[in-house]
Order: sequence, then structure tokens, then C-alpha cells
Amino acid sequence: MLPVIILAGGLATRLHPVTLKIPKSLILIDGMPFIHYQILLLKEKGVDNIILCVGHFGYMIEEFIGDGSQYNMHIQYSYDGDVLLGTGGAVKKASKLVEDAFMIQYGDSYLDINYEDIVKAYYQAGLPVLMTAYHNKNEFDTSNMLVKNGKIVQYSKLAKTAEFEHIDYGLIIMRKDVISASPDVFDLGELLSTCVDKGMVSAYEVNTRFYEIGSPSGIVETAEYITMKKKNMGLL
Repeated sequence: MLPVIILAGGLATRLHPVTLKIPKSLILIDGMPFIHYQILLLKEKGVDNIILCVGHFGYMIEEFIGDGSQYNMHIQYSYDGDVLLGTGGAVKKASKLVEDAFMIQYGDSYLDINYEDIVKAYYQAGLPVLMTAYHNKNEFDTSNMLVKNGKIVQYSKLAKTAEFEHIDYGLIIMRKDVISASPDVFDLGELLSTCVDKGMVSAYEVNTRFYEIGSPSGIVETAEYITMKKKNMGLL
């Protein structure tokens, strides 16, 4: 299984005052920090190598997670440092810790999908980048991409059009060389838009909705889903 780079260095201003003292990843869900469930889910999906991109309060995440041995996983940390690198710069720095292709996801997302199938689809498509897409139709958030014939043909977080019916699901696969020549500070969305314009991005359509803790309502929905999953697994 490919390594996963998790972007967990944001300031989470939408969740103030909670995130004035802790990073978003440590928000409690049923008595445990969210990142605990995120890592358990990745382990369930076959992932054993994680790089956490951290910045704001990153030391608190490292103190809780450690080197991953408690999960029987290998977990490393890539700190922004004194200058905020942006999502793209953070991934570029973290990519130095992987050999070639890797997955990217956000530190506030809980994606209960088949990662192995997505990795297989990435190699079958033969393109340097894959983005997961959900047929959202503006239901959970504003749709931001156009998907045709297994490819992302338009993608923009800013320019919304009536043709956009899919939304970026939040799991990306990328070859290391795609990002290695980028600036040290930039937004990942800019690189993805450029790659889409160049025809470099395959699409994997996901039918299961995503969960996230980026908003108060998202936290409630995510907590309900995780609790339901624990019950179904006989853990409650």
C-alpha cells in the first residue's frame, strides 16, 4: 500500500475558540482525539506508513501519536517550520520522506472507502495524478469539478460553473516528480488545477459520502458515524 501524507497543520480558525488551545486533529470524538480514529481507519484499509504534515500545535499531535508503534504503524512528521508552507508546500516537504507515489488526505477528513481499489485504479489509469470525486450536486458543499470519461477535465475551488456536479472527495494520489519542481510555499489546489488543465489527472468516483470535522456540524455528523461504526463492530 502506498504511504499517506496527512495535512494536519492548519490553523482551523472556523473552530475557534476550541482550536485556540489544541490542533483540530485533537478534537475529542467519543472521548478520543479525532486523529486516533483517522489512523485506525487507515490501518483498517491496509495503510502502514503515514507522514503527518504539522505546524500549529504540531508537537501536541506528535506527543499523542508518537512514532506509530502503538498502532503497529510507521508514522513520521514533517513540520512547516517558521514559515507556513501552504498545503502544497507542506506536501512537497513531506514527499522527501517517500520513494515515489503517495496518497494525500486532509487532517480533518474521515474517508471510509476502499483505498486498495483506488491505488489499483491509479496504476491502471497510467496518469501521474488521481483525484477521488463524489457526485455531490452541491449537496454537502459546492461542487468544484467536472468529470468525464474517467478523467477530471475541470477543477477549481474558485470558479464555480453549472457543469460542476462532482466535488473533490479528499483523497489524492500523486507521483513524487509532479510536486518536486513546485515552489516551497504554495497551495495544493493550484497544482491540481494545473495538472487537470494538462490532462494529467484521472478520476475515481466514490459513492460513499465523506465525513469531516472542519465545522461544528461536521463534527457532530462524524461523531455519529464513528459511534455507529463502533457499534456495528461490537466495540460499544
